[in-house]
Amino acid sequence: MEHVPPPAEELARLDRELAELDARRAQLLTRRAWLLAALRPPAPTAAPGWNPSAWGAPPPGRPGAPAQPWGYVPKQPSAPRSAQNVLLTLGGLLLAVAAVAFTLVSWGSMGIGGRSAVLAAVTLGALTAPAVLLRRGLTATAEALAALALVLTLLDVYAVHAVAAPDTDGLGFTAVAAAVLAVLWTAYGLALGKLRLPLPAAVVLAQWPLLFWAWAAGAPAVVVGWALLATAVLDGVIALRGKGPGVRVTACVGGSAMGFSALMVGLALSTTASGPLGAAVPGALLLAAAAAALAGAWRAPKGFARTGGAVAGLAAVAAVGGVPAAALSDGWRTLAYLLCGLALAGVVRAGLPRDAMRGVLAASGAVVAGALMWALPPLAAVLLGPVTLLSDVWAGSPDGFRSALGSTLPWSELAAAPVVLALVAGLLGSAYRWWPSVERIAAPLGAPEETPKPDAASNAAGTPDAASTAPGTPEAAWTAPPGAGAPWYTVGGAGARRRPSGAALRGAAGAGALALGWGALLLAGVVLDLPYAVAVAGETALVGGLLALAVRSAGNGRGASAVPVTALVGAVSGAVSVGLLSLASKGAAYAVFGALAVLFAGAAVRVGAEVPRAVFAVASVVWGTVLTGFAGRSLDLDPHEAAPLVLVVPALTVLLGARLRRNPVALPVELTGALGALVAVGLAVSDAPFLALVLALCGVLAAGAAVRPERRPVAGSLAAALFVLATWVRLAASDVSFPEAYTLPVTVPALVVGVARRRRDPEASSWTAYGPGLAATLLPSLAVAWTDTDWLRPLLLGVAALVITLLGARHRLQALLVLGGVVLALDGLHELAPYVAQVAGALPRWLPPALAGLLLLAVGATYEQRLRDARRLKDALGRMR
Repeated sequence: MEHVPPPAEELARLDRELAELDARRAQLLTRRAWLLAALRPPAPTAAPGWNPSAWGAPPPGRPGAPAQPWGYVPKQPSAPRSAQNVLLTLGGLLLAVAAVAFTLVSWGSMGIGGRSAVLAAVTLGALTAPAVLLRRGLTATAEALAALALVLTLLDVYAVHAVAAPDTDGLGFTAVAAAVLAVLWTAYGLALGKLRLPLPAAVVLAQWPLLFWAWAAGAPAVVVGWALLATAVLDGVIALRGKGPGVRVTACVGGSAMGFSALMVGLALSTTASGPLGAAVPGALLLAAAAAALAGAWRAPKGFARTGGAVAGLAAVAAVGGVPAAALSDGWRTLAYLLCGLALAGVVRAGLPRDAMRGVLAASGAVVAGALMWALPPLAAVLLGPVTLLSDVWAGSPDGFRSALGSTLPWSELAAAPVVLALVAGLLGSAYRWWPSVERIAAPLGAPEETPKPDAASNAAGTPDAASTAPGTPEAAWTAPPGAGAPWYTVGGAGARRRPSGAALRGAAGAGALALGWGALLLAGVVLDLPYAVAVAGETALVGGLLALAVRSAGNGRGASAVPVTALVGAVSGAVSVGLLSLASKGAAYAVFGALAVLFAGAAVRVGAEVPRAVFAVASVVWGTVLTGFAGRSLDLDPHEAAPLVLVVPALTVLLGARLRRNPVALPVELTGALGALVAVGLAVSDAPFLALVLALCGVLAAGAAVRPERRPVAGSLAAALFVLATWVRLAASDVSFPEAYTLPVTVPALVVGVARRRRDPEASSWTAYGPGLAATLLPSLAVAWTDTDWLRPLLLGVAALVITLLGARHRLQALLVLGGVVLALDGLHELAPYVAQVAGALPRWLPPALAGLLLLAVGATYEQRLRDARRLKDALGRMR
């Protein structure tokens, strides 16, 4: 049956094929044009001034070329414009240097008449020449002379001040001269519209009159700020209404620099004001700057509109917030600016253009982010400060919360930090609670943007036309309306821009409210300097609340997953912090870690999701392990003596794993218990007998885990290795010189068990059946034989290793062959070592290197054969069991 695709899919396929055909056609046309150019004969040199089209004659054609219309004049090749620009630039630069040198050096040798005549003639000629050159079509040359004229006018101003008005104030004269030159060059640029230099030069000159006037008048800083702001406003008007991209770009750069300078002046005066009245004057400057930026954003393009809205919002916050901030202490000024920043969110009701509105909201977010960044360092000090208690555990309860942290932060100046966190947390929590209302209010921000219609050229290049982007086609892009399941989420083709869904944004709001609210409560305890016991109890209660919220949020399926994840992370982080805080007091340490173990175990039982359950269970095991360490310290036990106590929790994890069986939580819990056992081994390293005891107990635990089939492959081998290692450590600790008396009674029953295992399961590995038993005797005996000066033990060990090796080769048992062969080789090396050393001492010194070289040559010559032999040996061992 022939498959008939849906109309939308078939239309998309046709569009792709047409695009491929258009691309191939474009390639072929390009190749054809190149071939025609290669076949074109060189153009004949015409007589000077001869133009066939002037007499009505058609231009000369080329063979195979299409006929051109009557009167066609082909474009003649011209010199590269880059070379022309370089020549003109160098010429103008040399003329400018000559003019400067003449003005500065030769000016004084001429009389007043000569000076005036030279200035008038040269400047007038430089200003008049571009008009003549433009009529002849020499635009680049006219631009170069216009640049020279600009330099000459500046030199004229300098000369006039130096000769005609030497006593005039330099700054005032510069302000007047800049204004006059700006007007003159504006008129000159408008008169000669084809020149691109005069109008941008006039914009640059217009930057200085007001600034130099305020500077010359000795005006206060606020007046200088107003002068800068007025200049920036003028630049904004030019940027919006100016002629040509050069004028607009210059105005944008100048307006940005002047506006930024005005804002910095106003902000500096506002933050350093001595009172509200003193902050009101620079506040007016900042408000005027905000109004100007907002007015520019109203008519500016998309990117500039957002920037203007952001600048307006920040300036308004600095203006309004600076007045009450001037009356507050340093610790509360941030709160004043934060309140003003939050008030900017009301712009969504102001009816501003969408891009300007987004810029203002970005400014509001920046103010809130700045306030949070100010409050985060003290919060980090609260969470990480108790780390200092690790150096002196159970030294005694501190007087208050601050002394327990050991931090040197000025807490009296950070009193507003918890208020800032609480305020932002309350707003985020309100948004999370009433999210549909937030969506409805913010609906203008998610309005679909206007997209330009595809023109004929784009369709010819393979771009789908309006029919291919109609509703219902795969290429269609749309923005879901508010309340339609996933607001602010753009769906569409490759060019569509995806935004976070409403559920994700709501989850982020809830997570932020939870994290900031928790931080506000912690900071409040430090700011109030609560008693140590109250602080420890309060932090533990907060951990319990976060656990309850994590359990509830993970199970009800409401909202986004960010809330339970934040609660989980906060609970674990808070548990670590309060655990460290409790180390100052013995009673607090027992109470806190006991409560944490119970709380996390209860959360692991109640939560339904697997990942939180595993995290809670692992944390509970960790807190329980810490409690066993506390028990050893309370009994005044040395670290190695307390090691067996630490194994209580790993033993419980083994029992719990047997109870949970294949539950996903079982493996993380058992691995955490194994880490606790590793801690116990580390504690017992300093004492060999206790180390042997701990290793044996760990072997018992591993053997208990090996009872379960799913743990047997790893736990069984681990148990055997731990038992053997415990035996070796015990024998070494007891200074036993005849270990065989202790290892053989273990080896014999182990080998009997291995034989029974192989009979019941012929597929069982020889390493599992015989490896532990053989290693229990061979390896300790080998270790003692290397330090034994007698010949009996090495001989007996060698004979036993030889027998085991032969049995392994005979019955194709890998464990017997490898263990026996390695022990036999090492034992033989030990016995031959004295004789080898004696022979090596008697040989000439040049002989060993020569023999080594011959051996390398022989191996290199038969490398392939040796490699095949090694592969055959590897395959033979691999086939053994």
